[in-house]
Amino acid sequence: MKKVLTILAVLVLLALIVVGVGNWLLTNDQPGGPGPGKPAAPPSPEAQNPPGCADVEVLAAPGTWESKADDDPLAPRANPRSLLLNVTRPLTEEFPKEKVKVWTLPYTAQFRNINARGEMTYDDSRNQGFKRLENELREMHKACPATSFVLTGFSQGAVITGDMAGEIGNNRGPVPADRILGVALIADGRQELDKGTLVGAKGIRGTGAEIALNPVSGLIQTIVPGATMRGPRPDGFGELNDRVNNFCAPADLICDAPGDLGNALVRAKDLVAANAVHSQYATNGAVVDGKTVPEYIVGWARDLINERTGK
Repeated sequence: MKKVLTILAVLVLLALIVVGVGNWLLTNDQPGGPGPGKPAAPPSPEAQNPPGCADVEVLAAPGTWESKADDDPLAPRANPRSLLLNVTRPLTEEFPKEKVKVWTLPYTAQFRNINARGEMTYDDSRNQGFKRLENELREMHKACPATSFVLTGFSQGAVITGDMAGEIGNNRGPVPADRILGVALIADGRQELDKGTLVGAKGIRGTGAEIALNPVSGLIQTIVPGATMRGPRPDGFGELNDRVNNFCAPADLICDAPGDLGNALVRAKDLVAANAVHSQYATNGAVVDGKTVPEYIVGWARDLINERTGK
């Protein structure tokens, strides 16, 4: 009985961390900075865009409580402190819209839990976001077959974006894999250290919270009903594996959760403090050397766009 109560206590701690995804006030925009690119193969010569199509579309998926279902994807205002505004605003200002379309995923972005029973469940919110991202990619590719794509997401949005990258990389997605220039995932709840490339951060030993909690997914339903901890992505990122960059701050339990629940009890103080770590990607200069994660992604995306457009 004591062992069961210990496990449940650990689950409560981990679940509260997951519940906290995106529920923090982030700092104002940071300036963009350079970063290395990971270009995909150039578009096939037979693909041609009609007039009015952008060369590249950047798609950004915000985290929990950083978006709304009715937000404007071209001018998002749901949360003025959304982390990914530190990526999308600099790119929008730098590139003309006829060259680069910047689109932010509008979805409910909620997480029902014992303290917020009226919200949409994580499963439903995530599924809604995935379908809307899928539809945008499909419709854009149909209208503009030579357009290439850059994908980025934070927290719940990183899970959605990572799931989409897995589908595309394994030839099940709405666009061919050769149309994806790169993918940047910040605090992915399904992160695995051997999938994609972990950029910058040293000392990451854990894994995504959905993987760490997968063995006891059923038990946490009383705490976070409708939040299925699905475990790892079965097929990884497939063809896109070398184009996926992961960003995770040490002790951010969304992406650096201990695989052994026993370790979670020992690290109880770290678990409680992880919410602060998760909220600091806009200011934390220790994840990647010399810049914040948004600054790095802006530079990385800039390089990909410039290579794609021949600059």
